Amino acid sequence: MKQNSKGPIWRKLVVLVIVAALIKLFSFFSGLVETVYSTHIYPGIAITLRVLTGWLPFSLGDVLYALAVIWLTIRLVVLIKILIQKKGNWHGFFYGVGKAVVCVLWIYIIFNVFWGLNYDRYGISYQLKLKQDKYSTGELKHITALLLDKVNYSRRALGDSSFVYPPYHKMFLEAEEAYDSAVIKYPFLQYKSHSIKKSLYSKMDNYFGFLGYYNPFTGEAQVNTEVPAFVIPYTACHETAHQLGYGSESEANFVGYLSAKASKEMIFHYSAYFDLFSYANSELFVRDSAAARSNYRALDTLVKRDYHIYRAFLLAHKNPVEPIISLFYGEYLKANKQPKGIETYNEVVAWLIAYEKKYGEI
Repeated sequence: MKQNSKGPIWRKLVVLVIVAALIKLFSFFSGLVETVYSTHIYPGIAITLRVLTGWLPFSLGDVLYALAVIWLTIRLVVLIKILIQKKGNWHGFFYGVGKAVVCVLWIYIIFNVFWGLNYDRYGISYQLKLKQDKYSTGELKHITALLLDKVNYSRRALGDSSFVYPPYHKMFLEAEEAYDSAVIKYPFLQYKSHSIKKSLYSKMDNYFGFLGYYNPFTGEAQVNTEVPAFVIPYTACHETAHQLGYGSESEANFVGYLSAKASKEMIFHYSAYFDLFSYANSELFVRDSAAARSNYRALDTLVKRDYHIYRAFLLAHKNPVEPIISLFYGEYLKANKQPKGIETYNEVVAWLIAYEKKYGEI
């Protein structure tokens, strides 16, 4: 009787391994992922999740993450107790391991069906017919100069140092409106059933280095609101891009830029160009430090002030844990077709260069 009660676990394990293998096999066909999953299947899943969770005034995903950590801790303690209290009972131990593997397989399957397959799509290059080529230092200098003008102009348009940003919940609404404006030019950016929420772990996020994140199990976009206000608009647009099925961080950055640029609110223009100039000028610093320093000196006084504020903020939250979190997250990105890990965010520069070449603007 005891043996038979454990039998279904192993049968379930075999079935789940087969399903996970089929999902992995499907992921190798990016054309099918783009035209079948990302274009037709995923939007329905995403909208359904946002309808189910979007009405909640808090992040359900954050609550589930906390419960998951508690559950995993309990399961780990139980497995250890089995080994200690029942010495030699390896059968019971491996049964517990089998249950854990079943759980992991379920998470893998749900993650990919609900969102993860988007890592394997063609994405924005296919939709806008852009080619992300290697770029020369001259091209990098050109795009950085354009971004310099944009960030200076947008900050001056906000007024003097007394400018006050609206509360985060209003900026979330404005991010939704930005996508409503962007969809006129880019129909594939249609964003229905909005769900952008404050991260319940915002203060902790600061020490882990997270500005925001997307929960694929609940469809919610979480934004860290305990950061300098000028960072929030572009972050909200970036996380919304993940909701729309852009898995790559560089593509989410680029789609976030397209929506922020379409916004009627200048704070979104400034927030996006502030971040994008940082990426481009940092890349330029590696190639031509003198040119990068010259760009920084050319920044408007108020932009420089914001850079000082942001650097002070980062320095105040610097800690030994953040590099470890970044390392693990970088490995996660590499495992999902982003070989440069954390540096993937910087690849938005290549998209900007390709876009400017095709459309003559940024």
